[in-house]
Amino acid sequence: MVVHNVKYKRFEDLPVWQGAMKLAEQVFALTESKAFSYKGDLRSQLQRAALSIANNVAEGFERGTTQELITFLYIARGSAGEVRSMLCLCERLSAFGDLKSEISNLKS
Repeated sequence: MVVHNVKYKRFEDLPVWQGAMKLAEQVFALTESKAFSYKGDLRSQLQRAALSIANNVAEGFERGTTQELITFLYIARGSAGEVRSMLCLCERLSAFGDLKSEISNLKS
């Protein structure tokens, strides 16, 4: 598939997928914190939404058409918004006070 005049053969080569995987890794590392041990639903939803970003990029790429890739990139963008929204909540909850710096970095 051609994206910005560069031909990609695998979704793993897409910079957007690589960035999404890095974000998912960071979210999974953050949610290993003890503060999340009592917030199981939030932890699970945050992990699933973060992973969904990369998965939607991969699915859109594998469908093989530019239009479907674009559609799935918009879905991935929605999942990124979901992650950011949950991180905003975490910033507001006192249970995550010790993680504010990490949370802020992930939001950006």
